[in-house]
Amino acid sequence: MTDPQGPLNFVSAVPATVDPAVSPAGTQPATPLPEATRERNARLVETYAERLYDAGAEEILDWAREHVPGPLAVTLSMENTVLAELAARHLPQADFLFLDTGYHFPETLAVADQVEARYRQKLVRAKPLLSVPEQDARYGLNLFATNPTACCRMRKVEPLAAYMGPYDGWITGLRRDDSPLRAHTPALDIDPNGRLKISPIVTWTLEKTNEYIAEHDLIVNPLTTQGYPSIGCAPCTRKVENGADPRSGRWSGFAKTECGLHT
Repeated sequence: MTDPQGPLNFVSAVPATVDPAVSPAGTQPATPLPEATRERNARLVETYAERLYDAGAEEILDWAREHVPGPLAVTLSMENTVLAELAARHLPQADFLFLDTGYHFPETLAVADQVEARYRQKLVRAKPLLSVPEQDARYGLNLFATNPTACCRMRKVEPLAAYMGPYDGWITGLRRDDSPLRAHTPALDIDPNGRLKISPIVTWTLEKTNEYIAEHDLIVNPLTTQGYPSIGCAPCTRKVENGADPRSGRWSGFAKTECGLHT
């Protein structure tokens, strides 16, 4: 892996031929849930969100298995494989879903391959509508440098919406200690499309996460041992100083801390 430390040094941007605010033709909006499912999900959140707020991961996932009759997707960033292991034990019928943005570190893609080989669950690889060269040609070279919000929208937010169609909810790896913005993240929530949003490790610290990885001999993304406690796309991820906010290496140099999936 090429260490991308230091100031951002991108190839000079090529002017865009299309406004980045305009998504490519064929972009699919989020598939609406049936009204009865939306109402059921809302009732589940109203009834159980408070009691699950500080619950353990196993309790939350067992609750999901018991109370959510529809299919769930376990979203995996491949930063670590804790959610894959927990879901294999507690939600074996759920699919895994990985946002394959086209910009991942090779190490991250290798973890995805290892997850697919180790676990029995189906791994759905959600890809953007445009390849990286197609995006460069249409929106200008290195959109992640000129308009990272638009790049994240087209390569993460919109693909997730398109691929979430079959599912009544999704399992996330959000943790409250990731950043101040996530300090009050609920364990059970509902997203703007009416789908359940379940975060079983929301109370975990980075130390507890690493202990679970070691205890269960999980697949490890080697970048996490090289100063990258939070791993996103390669061009927009930097090393983090010891003791710093784990997400401070994301979108270095920009006033941006979230990709839009959770905001």
